Amino acid sequence: MDKQTSKFRWVVFASVLFTYLLMASQRTAPGLITDQVMRDFQVTASTIGLLTSIQFFVYTGLQIPMGLLADRYGPNFFLIVGAILTGVGTIIYSLGTHEIVLFFARILTGTGDATIWVNMVLILGQWFNGKEFVRLIGLAGMTGSLGFLLATVPFSAWISLLGWRAAFFSEGLLLCLCGILLYIVLLKKPKQLSLTETASVKNKIPREKTMVLLKRIFSNRQVWALFCCHFGVVGAYVGFIGSWAVPYGMDVYGMTRSEASQFIMIGLIGALIGAPLASWISSRLGTIKLPYVMVHITILMSWSSFLFFHGHPPLFMLLLLFFIIGFGFGASALTFALVRQTFPMIESGLVSGIANTGGFLSAVLLPSIFGVVLDYFHSGLGNSDGYYYGFITPVIFSLVGLMGVSMFKEKRQENGYITSNQTS
Repeated sequence: MDKQTSKFRWVVFASVLFTYLLMASQRTAPGLITDQVMRDFQVTASTIGLLTSIQFFVYTGLQIPMGLLADRYGPNFFLIVGAILTGVGTIIYSLGTHEIVLFFARILTGTGDATIWVNMVLILGQWFNGKEFVRLIGLAGMTGSLGFLLATVPFSAWISLLGWRAAFFSEGLLLCLCGILLYIVLLKKPKQLSLTETASVKNKIPREKTMVLLKRIFSNRQVWALFCCHFGVVGAYVGFIGSWAVPYGMDVYGMTRSEASQFIMIGLIGALIGAPLASWISSRLGTIKLPYVMVHITILMSWSSFLFFHGHPPLFMLLLLFFIIGFGFGASALTFALVRQTFPMIESGLVSGIANTGGFLSAVLLPSIFGVVLDYFHSGLGNSDGYYYGFITPVIFSLVGLMGVSMFKEKRQENGYITSNQTS
């Protein structure tokens, strides 16, 4: 029986997405205990900042190698190992007695986290046909946003109940159990059920040498269009929301920290809606590029609105802008629907890794650039000049994204598969 006609594919879908939910929550969960870590370990704010960013540096740096390895050896093994690494890293974090241990734990967590998205995309591509994949990739993107939501009030309540060490230990243990679950669901059970790949996946083209493959992929304009596309829509949201959104509300609008943090929730709601809705619209229209172009235009206009109002749009409009920007981030899952539609399965892991690198590279760059601008203008309460000039950065990033998606040449195919000569 083919995997794509088996009812067991929904068990795979649920297991993989549950694991992704937990792994995504661990990207931001340590932010809930910043003050406690600073007090318990007697470290400075700059150390905490480095501790926070190191996981994303590791994640970003491993996307292309992970894509290449997943294409060569298959995604199942790496996803299983990634879940266990993330769990072990989280457990070590909960048991740490020195800041060096915390850094080691976050490196382990970042290494495990780097396996999830690329391998999940490949696994869903193996178990679902092209039309199903376009719809389900939106749900996968929504799951990541739910993971961020899990790392707010729910996990905060769990920390209050157990203490931060016990809370993180239990989360790490659950992730290790997810690794065991994935072993059963992805490797053991399919063999027992005699589930096979579809014919289009089994009839693969001969493997190229690694350097030949890399040279061909990196010289492909379609790949760089996807890189730019993801660079523009992901980093502007993740980079700003994760660093300067709350200070912006406090400095420019005089809000309390609690009031300003509600903007993050508004953006998160937009992301939760944007991921499945954009995928559903694309599936209904039978095209991915057209709705994705509209998303990029809307995001560019939204960031440009901050410049139009000199960094201080009306409050009701500010809420709408955060929602739209979050919606666009959710819709960024369409980048990988384009990968699945355009490139053969044998290359989609590497291409997905390159595209995902673009998104998280911009997420790493934007906070630093924005911070330099704010320092230059000495922004503070009631002073919006620094933020006004700072918003030029996400506008430029969004423009890069629009150029990328506009340059991309969409290709249609039956059942979501194409031949290798279509990638040139």
